[in-house]
Amino acid sequence: MNDYTCTHCGTVGLMEGFIEDAGDHSRGYARWIEGALERGILGGAKRMGRPRRQIEAYRCPECGHLELFATGEV
Repeated sequence: MNDYTCTHCGTVGLMEGFIEDAGDHSRGYARWIEGALERGILGGAKRMGRPRRQIEAYRCPECGHLELFATGEV
């Protein structure tokens, strides 16, 4: 248990989890990529050279609100 507080209802002690990326060729977890979304020629997001961070998710056990944090680089 942690002491994170839900910004929606004020409950203390959020449940740790993660956001799964189940798309084609995914690594199994979502990432946050710095900068505005730019699309390449084939429609995919341009990512080359941009810092990427893993997303940690915490869920409030009372109201279900999610709190997301972009943590260590991946």
